[in-house]
Amino acid sequence: MTTLKRTSSPLDCLAGWGADLPLRLFLAWEFFESGLEKFNGSNWFGDIQGRFPLPFSLLPAELNWHLSMWAELVLPLLLLLGLGTRLAAAGLALVTVVAIVALHWPAHWSDLAELAKGYAMTDLGFGAYKLPLIYLVALLPLLLKGAGRLSVDHWIKRHIAAQATTT
Repeated sequence: MTTLKRTSSPLDCLAGWGADLPLRLFLAWEFFESGLEKFNGSNWFGDIQGRFPLPFSLLPAELNWHLSMWAELVLPLLLLLGLGTRLAAAGLALVTVVAIVALHWPAHWSDLAELAKGYAMTDLGFGAYKLPLIYLVALLPLLLKGAGRLSVDHWIKRHIAAQATTT
């Protein structure tokens, strides 16, 4: 029991400081890379505009392209810094849900077994929503808990709390 306690105590301390950092780094990289592809590529949203959910289906494809691209370029930087983490995670979750609906969800499915075939990395005619769903699950802790101690959010919170106690 004491060996377990000696092992878990440093891990608990480390977790308090940096458990969310690998998640932030991973998500920032993945979304920023997608944003760069859009920045350096050509707009293909016109091909799928009819599949966008409301209210995005009402917007021009060009505007949707720029909203998605800039969200995927700016919000990951905020995640990386841990600045406005919950807002950044919510924005990226929204981008991901729109992508699942417009691009990754199967066009037709009749039962749960057929829908489950879309839980894949490649689209074999059943959609391919596995990776974006993983991103959503990974964003959830950041949305609910924030960035953790190694973040600008934590520093700002500490600074505001210190200001409140001195006044």
